[in-house]
Amino acid sequence: MKQNDLVIIGAGPTALTAAIYTTREDIDTVLIEKGAIGGLIATTDWVDNYPGFVEGISGLDMADRFQKQAERFGAVIELDEVLGIKPVDKLISVSTTSGERLAKAVLIATGSDYKKLGIPGEDTYYARGVHYCATCDGAFYRGKRLVVVGGGNSAVQEALFLTKFATHIDLLVRSTLKASDVLLHELERNDKITVHLGVATDQIIGDETRVTKVLGSDTKTNKLIEFDTDGVFVFIGLKPTAEFLRSTGIDFDSIGFIKTDENLRTSIKGVFAAGDVRSGATMQVASACGEGATAALRIREYLEGHSQQEK
Repeated sequence: MKQNDLVIIGAGPTALTAAIYTTREDIDTVLIEKGAIGGLIATTDWVDNYPGFVEGISGLDMADRFQKQAERFGAVIELDEVLGIKPVDKLISVSTTSGERLAKAVLIATGSDYKKLGIPGEDTYYARGVHYCATCDGAFYRGKRLVVVGGGNSAVQEALFLTKFATHIDLLVRSTLKASDVLLHELERNDKITVHLGVATDQIIGDETRVTKVLGSDTKTNKLIEFDTDGVFVFIGLKPTAEFLRSTGIDFDSIGFIKTDENLRTSIKGVFAAGDVRSGATMQVASACGEGATAALRIREYLEGHSQQEK
């Protein structure tokens, strides 16, 4: 059975930053990722608030730089899916689709995923007109009309990005816009976007191959509103990617994020959590990287104590 000093579950900014720190100190580190290396940052069009990049940087380029730096110091990234973890003697057993491995410590850095509306038609037309990533799928809608759902920073930022392709965008906001002032000013200046405040998104309708319209309703009057569209992009927030750990004995908060102490330790000895999957995280790439660095330092301390116990 394979054994490592540290197994990191995930390969987003938190995980890759932690790996940069641990591998530089000769801690045998493997990252296990079931999706895209770089996490959600790899599907973000543009990152404009990460220190050191005066003109900003594309999310894909940032993810690529993180990966190359971690690998330069010796981090190993494996594409696999973790099914669960459990303590075994003084080690942690990590169960994956390709088998089991042991680790002296585990860092959960699985981040978060896109929330869904949970309305009729959303699952039916997923990838056939319903999308959650503008940079991944926006180019399919050149010269088309789109609906974007959401009122936060992500929704406004992605709607602005989609104007590169779409002829018009209807932005459906259930309550009020919660985006930053900078984005709101950009929104006001863009005549391709019509903002509809107080409009709930109730149903996505289409034919056998594609989406044709969205049914909404006024949240005050319940009046039905129809929006003809060629596609729908949903940006209503994020949820933690941690459901696969529910039966492990790890403590979660009321909305599904992993609880840790001030040293990023979970309720299982030797298992740490950091980044967007952790309860109390701020959901920013800069803070995610900071937590990755902190986790690496705390894990190093833990492994030093582990080594002393083995002697």
